[in-house]
Amino acid sequence: MTTSGKPPHIAVIGAGIGGLSAALSLRRAGFAVDVYEQAAELTEVGGGINMGPNAARILYRLGLGEGLDRDAVRPVGTHQRRWDDGRTLQKAGLNPQCEALYGAPHLTVHRADLLAIIAAGFPAEHIHLGHRLVGLADGGDHVEAWFDNGARITPDILVGADGIHSAVRTALFGAEEPRFAGCVAYRGLVPAERIADLGLELGNQSWLGPGAHLVHYFVSGGRLLNFVGWTEHDTWNREDWTDRATIARALAAFEGWHPQVRRIIATAETCFIWALFDRDPLPRWSVGRTTLLGDACHPMYPFMAQGAAQAIEDGATLAACLAASSDADPAEALRRYESLRLPRVTRLQEMSRANKARYHMRDGPAQQARDAEYARAGDRSPEALRWLFGFDAGALAPAEPG
Repeated sequence: MTTSGKPPHIAVIGAGIGGLSAALSLRRAGFAVDVYEQAAELTEVGGGINMGPNAARILYRLGLGEGLDRDAVRPVGTHQRRWDDGRTLQKAGLNPQCEALYGAPHLTVHRADLLAIIAAGFPAEHIHLGHRLVGLADGGDHVEAWFDNGARITPDILVGADGIHSAVRTALFGAEEPRFAGCVAYRGLVPAERIADLGLELGNQSWLGPGAHLVHYFVSGGRLLNFVGWTEHDTWNREDWTDRATIARALAAFEGWHPQVRRIIATAETCFIWALFDRDPLPRWSVGRTTLLGDACHPMYPFMAQGAAQAIEDGATLAACLAASSDADPAEALRRYESLRLPRVTRLQEMSRANKARYHMRDGPAQQARDAEYARAGDRSPEALRWLFGFDAGALAPAEPG
């Protein structure tokens, strides 16, 4: 607690999924929280999110179940297939198995829907839009921060949840540009009625091929099919690529792929393209009373479907650490948060990087060995992912299950 007896005031920089979910976790733990966002309105770019029960559990615990049940989809299973002939490489059930095993479902949800659901649970008067952070300083018993609109704040604790281009990270550790990861993604949304004749089950499908893979699943209460197709490229710059790709360009990138893949791409109303960027894991996230969460400190490839989930976990652990510290030095609580989170997110960063190569193998002996291993191992099943899905980020001494 602060010397005045009031709960510590925490400023969260960034009102994305990670920032708002952290703010909600902190508020539920009894803290006074304000969120500062540089954009003029709450928006979320991108398509869908595949969310495991490790993150869904936290959101349900935060009282967001009504919105999730309305807008998210509970996929019945996951199905990995070969790029050209559609042959099954691996299948596993997801729901209701996840709820039975872990007390929460696996979900697929549109990013904009998820942001709106989380924002609805947090008081709007404590979300400050149009605030772009331009500097911060350690004030000893507080943090000083200032914004490009002239506003200044002096919170007890400051949390940087401002993404891969984090201004808080830069203020703490210096400027460093993220690296292009050699992948671009085509993404689009298809109204479900347009592909009704395909008879797609309400589940996740991923197609693995040489130098590329494509994933599709339903979002927005099943009304839309989200797809994202990753392809490898040597370079990226905005002069050569536009954020809005043509459907013809996406079809060309998946030339020769299974008819179902090509039909889904061709049926989209619009297609967007975005580049994947990467950073090496930070050895530390916290300086004094300032810390980081989510992509600001551990951006990860989306090839374990855990980027948003790990940011949500960060917020739950941060809230638990600060709540447990009561009168103790907040800087010590932030170091504890960091030490609890670092091993898990680093493991997932490494696994996500490895999956990029694993998913994009050229046809040949290595690919055949991978496919045989998939058939044998069943490593996509909820039971096999107990260490991931059974983890409770709100517990302060979490044993890695499984």
